[in-house]
Amino acid sequence: QIKSQQSSGIFKFIMSIHPLDREQIADLDKASLVNIILDLQKMLVEQVAEIQSLRDQISKNSGNSGKPPSSDGLKKPRTRSLREKSKRNSGGQKGHQGHTLNMATTPDHVEVHAISSCPHCSTNLAHIACEQYEKRQVFDIPAMQMEVIEHQAEIKFCPKCLRKAKGDFPADIKKPVQYGQRIKAQAVYLNNYQLLPVARVIELFRDFYGHSPSEAFIFSSNSSMVEAVKPSLEAIKVALIKEHLVQFDESGLRVEGKLNWLHSAGTNHLTYYGVQPKRGKEGMHEIGILPEFKGVAVHDHWKSYFTFNECQHALCNAHHLRELRFIYEQYEQEWAQDMAKLLVNIKKRTENSELGKLSKEEQRQFEENYDKLIELGLEANPPPSIPLPKKRGRKKQSPPKNLLDRLKEFKSQTLAFMVDFRIPFDNNLAERDVRMIKVKQKISGSFRTRHGADTFCSLRSYISTVRKNNLNVIVSLQQALLGKPFLPLREAE
Repeated sequence: QIKSQQSSGIFKFIMSIHPLDREQIADLDKASLVNIILDLQKMLVEQVAEIQSLRDQISKNSGNSGKPPSSDGLKKPRTRSLREKSKRNSGGQKGHQGHTLNMATTPDHVEVHAISSCPHCSTNLAHIACEQYEKRQVFDIPAMQMEVIEHQAEIKFCPKCLRKAKGDFPADIKKPVQYGQRIKAQAVYLNNYQLLPVARVIELFRDFYGHSPSEAFIFSSNSSMVEAVKPSLEAIKVALIKEHLVQFDESGLRVEGKLNWLHSAGTNHLTYYGVQPKRGKEGMHEIGILPEFKGVAVHDHWKSYFTFNECQHALCNAHHLRELRFIYEQYEQEWAQDMAKLLVNIKKRTENSELGKLSKEEQRQFEENYDKLIELGLEANPPPSIPLPKKRGRKKQSPPKNLLDRLKEFKSQTLAFMVDFRIPFDNNLAERDVRMIKVKQKISGSFRTRHGADTFCSLRSYISTVRKNNLNVIVSLQQALLGKPFLPLREAE
């Protein structure tokens, strides 16, 4: 029998859902009461699941999920890096080679500061020979000004055919008055690498050089540069397809007021960007790298990547660590913290291995620990005893169960870095490549045209690749306008 207090509580629940008075409740038979209680039980299960889902949404931030820092709002959480604190003191370490400004052996200009009288006794020293000099050097830039070069083509009268003959101008000089390649390269550099808006690029030119080129000049310079670097972009794609390992990532990008997707592919020496309306395999096929790629693709477990079966896959464990932190903090499940520690310990072991690989015994031990933690997690997240009402689509699960299923199903992809040391622990390189595009969007808000988005991605692909190869960006842009863009394949040969 139900105790009086329990009976009173159940009655309150029944009254809140079924507006029946006490006499009507008393008249109900046992089967009806059981049905009411079962309905309430299902409703409680649904409400608990919904409340937990809302709590999860509120608790997620950039530190325990894949959300970007910009989504944290004004009340940002306390930063807690996943990296462990180093025992070294801040600043330069012992044995570190410092950098300082050294004197030039051949200065451009020399100014002699003469001494005409002795500061001690006022004796005239004007005619005394100098014995030595104390030198001090100042490094500075000359006064910046626009240099105007006038090209004159000779016009002569031919005494034989009695016609005028004129000399040829250089191929890139097509107008009576125009800006040169250097200032074009600087405009592209400032607008696409330093992310200055067009209006501020014009202001900078006015302050530095006393000239204010039009907005059309900036756009024209970008378009000319895109044409100039096309051979390099094709070479970058070919080189990425031939790489053993490439890191991929994708992120939302506003184009013409609509959500589009930026797709990136990169290595330590190559970067390629593309914008597509689709995030999934359709967009990846349009980019054209993954369909032909046969190496190892490192990514963040977006399902569309697994539709490409010609390549191997490795998962980003930085994402896993953030999700494990969220589960430990929000659900207080110990297995999540232990799994995070295990992944970090494996990473440390691979970094400290002198043989370039782990022994079979070490790998087996790590895998056994991994499997044990998965089993503990599954025990802590059993299927619900009261199933939720059946809905269309995939069955909804809790975040811990979703992560456990992923770690179990994709165990080899998660631990790929343990087997092949060439595979990184995380996908941070790809995330760094995407970061500057997101900064561009944060500055501009949105790309007003698709042509503008494609232009920016093309130029950033070239600039990022040049920078990764330790080349001067402005010089490389100038060379591209002169018909000599940086070609990764040629450099590799």
